[in-house]
Amino acid sequence: MIRRGLALLLVGLLGGCMQATLAPSSNASLTPRDRQLLAHTPYAQASIPETYRRHIVDYTRKEQPGTILVDTNARYLYYVLPGGKAIRYGVTVGEEALAWYGVATVGRMAEWPDWIPTAEIQARLGPYPKRVAGGPANPLGARALYLYEGNKDTLYRIHGTNQPEYIGQAISSGCIRMTNEDVIDLVNRVKLGAIVVVLPPGRSA
Repeated sequence: MIRRGLALLLVGLLGGCMQATLAPSSNASLTPRDRQLLAHTPYAQASIPETYRRHIVDYTRKEQPGTILVDTNARYLYYVLPGGKAIRYGVTVGEEALAWYGVATVGRMAEWPDWIPTAEIQARLGPYPKRVAGGPANPLGARALYLYEGNKDTLYRIHGTNQPEYIGQAISSGCIRMTNEDVIDLVNRVKLGAIVVVLPPGRSA
């Protein structure tokens, strides 16, 4: 399976404009805790449409390698690679009135983080417990990247999900959701301090 995935990736790279679906995260990228928790998820495994699965694609914008760009309109997150390429992931984005956009940095990353609902979320969607322990039932999923403006936490995150069936839709409270397997893959690539560009509604990459 791994060999087949690598072969598909090689064909895509040689094909120029062709896109190649990346093989799912191998066991080497998962911790023992990841394997244990992802084997017993309390939600059904979603069938992600092909367009929202992980791909290597051509990338013509000017962001530097290592940058994250979120195309809110198209429901894609790009991790910029050298050589005019990027890894494109399908995501869930915020509802239009709740969507955050701008330029931030990755100020912190966490593995199976606890979720602390904000006062706004408690008022709009609650009541929730003050803290929800990390795990497969947690809305933040397997990983979270915390977005900062300077030294200030924006309270917006790029994170996993316990609702993978909504990948490709705009239903979140402003955060960017990825499948747990994809957010693990992304965190394994991203460095602290990486630039995150979230395009405003109406603009596309």
